[in-house]
Amino acid sequence: MSKNTSISRSALMADKYKFKIVFIGDGRVGKTSLIRRYTQKSFEKQYIKTIGAQFSFHEKQVDNNEVRSIFYDIAGQDKFNFMRKMFFKDSKAAVIVYSLANDKIGKESFKNIKAWYTDVIKFCGSIPIAVIANKVDLSYENVVDIIDIREMIKEKEFLGYHVTSAKTGQGVKKAFNSIIEGVYYKNK
Repeated sequence: MSKNTSISRSALMADKYKFKIVFIGDGRVGKTSLIRRYTQKSFEKQYIKTIGAQFSFHEKQVDNNEVRSIFYDIAGQDKFNFMRKMFFKDSKAAVIVYSLANDKIGKESFKNIKAWYTDVIKFCGSIPIAVIANKVDLSYENVVDIIDIREMIKEKEFLGYHVTSAKTGQGVKKAFNSIIEGVYYKNK
């Protein structure tokens, strides 16, 4: 009986640090590419639209504990709005991704950060939220945007703000590790 008890405790400990983290943001900002870069160390040049949501798993040691992250990559296109509530359910954290590219997608995705934040609060309540500015390799750095994002990060008490490139890998590992560790410490 003692053996079964230790198995049960072991199974419980494995689930203790299991966190669902949703990645949200406008379509074509690189959510899928960021997750693929972190979990598979690869980058796909051809754009493939996410239909509904995709799921990826990752395990990482934090403070000698196995932390299991389930990354939910949620489609950013408006036609998938009706599905979002279901995909947000039981999330322990959210990551809002926007594009730094100097194009319409980049500018619109920056403007929509507040709307994504509102969705998280609406469907998840008060959970840790991080922001990733992706595509630094196609950098669109507007001083006004940088000031605005810093004010928003401070005002909303975001878990963090990270600048990345899924294409080159710049900042991806550091961003994901910081987010996972932040979620771990907030839920410890």
